Amino acid sequence: MSPSAKKPSLGAVFLTMFLDILGFSMVLPFLGEEARKNFGATTFVASLLATSYSLMQFVFVPVWGRLSDRIGRRPVMVWSVFATLLGTMALFGSLVYGNHIGWLFAARLASGVATANIGTASAYIADVTKPEDRAKGMALIGISFGFGFIIGPALGGYLAESWMPTGRAGALPCLISVGLSTINFVWVLFGFVESLPKEKRSASARSGRPLDWAATRATLSRPGIGIAVLVNFVIILSFTSLEQTFRFFNADKFALTARQTGIIFGFIGVCSLAVQGGLVRRLSGKVPEAKMIRAGLLFQALAFGLLSVAPRFGVWALYAAGAVLALGNGLSQPSVSAYISKRADASEQGMILGTSQGFASLARAFGPALGGFLYGAVGPSFPYQTSAVGMLVALALALSLDKGGPQKATATA
Repeated sequence: MSPSAKKPSLGAVFLTMFLDILGFSMVLPFLGEEARKNFGATTFVASLLATSYSLMQFVFVPVWGRLSDRIGRRPVMVWSVFATLLGTMALFGSLVYGNHIGWLFAARLASGVATANIGTASAYIADVTKPEDRAKGMALIGISFGFGFIIGPALGGYLAESWMPTGRAGALPCLISVGLSTINFVWVLFGFVESLPKEKRSASARSGRPLDWAATRATLSRPGIGIAVLVNFVIILSFTSLEQTFRFFNADKFALTARQTGIIFGFIGVCSLAVQGGLVRRLSGKVPEAKMIRAGLLFQALAFGLLSVAPRFGVWALYAAGAVLALGNGLSQPSVSAYISKRADASEQGMILGTSQGFASLARAFGPALGGFLYGAVGPSFPYQTSAVGMLVALALALSLDKGGPQKATATA
């Protein structure tokens, strides 16, 4: 049966995003440390690897979102997954055989452009869900992240030192990531079904420029959307200070190996999966998204506060903080996407969610750089203290989010 003869399903986008995240997350336990150890990078420069990746996502998430409104979701997803395969191959070669930190940056920049498809994936979910079920649908992206972070960092950390042809950790996980990207490309090419009918596509030829200020202004001017995008920006800016500094923190303050760091990441992923696959899906439609956002922010502030003092208590505090962090992030992230999606028309889901995810990617670009700078310039615990304050700032902003609000979106069930 050809893809066009099948019906679009949430399972399709779940599998695609899961394989994307699995490949991406496998490098988290070792990439920054390898850059610091074998490429002569400082802690700050090593943290910029994540910044370069996310900066490209900031630039290109809105582009792919707007393009998907005009030509459909499937072509954009097919291209992006193929480009991801090329990016993972480049990272493998750069990490194992590269002789300059610039090769790692080039590979991460290319992968950032390729994987800037989360706005398109969110629009796909909006296409096939009713407004009242939108948070459940958006939680699937969170679940795919959860599954990816259960398996990816644990597997990457476990295998980081299993095969080192040039004496550098991470060769085997990168090679496995290439295989996963290949599988994902074959799946998307033959199994991903278009969700946006031609009659619902945007008639206007929206700009293909990475930074379309007109589209950005149109998105932020919608009632309720501008403040939600700002809240999401602050959440992700605060959260991503953790991603690159966590390995340094574990190595410097707890003497943990890449494998042990991977296990902690995996534990956080299990908790995130439990929250988004169980709690959020049960609360969706019963509890307003604004309330879940505020609850999630409070939990994340508490988690970062505990993480900042974890060296006083021992490794168990890392696990406790990780569990609370997963609870808070699991409540807030799908709720923000659902909140925004309900305030957009069907023909604008790609533009609205793409712009939102673009700002999220900008936060992901600044977050690791900020965390790396604070880690090296002030101290290992300071990035997490700053993140706790950031979550409280986002909570104050979220107090102005309405409890229900207009639900303009329409969808095909």
